[in-house]
Amino acid sequence: MVFAHQFQNGILARYPEAVKELAIYAIASSVLGFFHAGLNFTSQLANVYARSSAGKRISQRFIGLWSVFLTIPVAILAFSSVGPFAVSYVFNTSSEITERVIQYIALLSPLVIVTGQRLFLTGLLIQSRLTRWVTALNIFYLTVVIAVLLAGFSQNTHPTYTLVIAQILASSLHWSLSALISKKYYQFPEKQENNDLTYRELFAFFLPATSTGFMFAISRPVLFAYIARTPDALVSIAAMRVAFDLASAFQGAANQFRHFFVTFGLDDLKSKQLFMVLVGGLITLIMVLIAITPLSIWIFTTLLGVDLEVRDRAVGVIIVMCLMPTVIIWRNYYHGVLMVTKKTNGMAVGSLFRVIGIYALAHVFFENNWLDHITATSILIAGFVFETIVVAIACRRSHP
Repeated sequence: MVFAHQFQNGILARYPEAVKELAIYAIASSVLGFFHAGLNFTSQLANVYARSSAGKRISQRFIGLWSVFLTIPVAILAFSSVGPFAVSYVFNTSSEITERVIQYIALLSPLVIVTGQRLFLTGLLIQSRLTRWVTALNIFYLTVVIAVLLAGFSQNTHPTYTLVIAQILASSLHWSLSALISKKYYQFPEKQENNDLTYRELFAFFLPATSTGFMFAISRPVLFAYIARTPDALVSIAAMRVAFDLASAFQGAANQFRHFFVTFGLDDLKSKQLFMVLVGGLITLIMVLIAITPLSIWIFTTLLGVDLEVRDRAVGVIIVMCLMPTVIIWRNYYHGVLMVTKKTNGMAVGSLFRVIGIYALAHVFFENNWLDHITATSILIAGFVFETIVVAIACRRSHP
């Protein structure tokens, strides 16, 4: 689904005042992303715990309640004076940009609940190894997004409404179809587990794991908050937005290894480690070939349609981001082991170290006038390295 972000950026880049539109959406999505990150491990939770009728019922209800809980602060930001004050203070935005950011947050707020249920059902399909259906549903989601974006742009619909309708319609249809497919094809494992599952057990597993999602989501806002106070801030934010989203297509592939050990277990680790290295090498090779060849120019200029100033900065960012798949796979190896052994506290500690590292480095670089789109991207990667070292230590302690 990360490919949908490329088409969103491409449509925004074709509207008048494209740099401003991209920057507005970058800020809004980074704010919303923090709350959606609280659902990042929903599929893994379903994969681990929804292995009996009782386990499925309790865990799905848990995700529903958790989604409602996450929606409350989103609504507070969207519909009270807290939101405009927080956005303008953190991101140093004008009243016009602040108003547009809040509009996005308000209109997209229902997606938190929809996303929770959608990801839960995806986890069930992965658990049953119905991954072809997962792929088909993702393609359907992307098709709906593209169709609505093109229709909205061709009809001169306001960019906010174009993006909002595309996301809400695609997500709602994906949820509905996932429910129908899982009802028809999903089967519990032969050996059913977690018949005596409790909310306390789910919370003990999910909170430390999901904190890594929160910490990931706050990484971008921290960087954007500092970049917003540098010269040509909107151009840098727009460039980082489109480059990060392009990189996320590769990062998303690397992130699938979180399911790897939960689905296939911890036996024959040497073969699985080799497989991860080969996949990581292939992902990185493809990314490097895109970044250092004219293909990156074509993607940003022709496919996405960003202007030259944004493009030049985005190319620099994507070159640095070529390091990210290796770091992500390295980290996700330890994440997978910790989830299988249900020792997720180490994930929480690691994510905290990542954010502390990013904040500290961003502050030092900003105070010394070293901060720009390239150094900010390097700081982001350094934060993930800090996190990986911590989770590696936690993993070796819990699974020698």
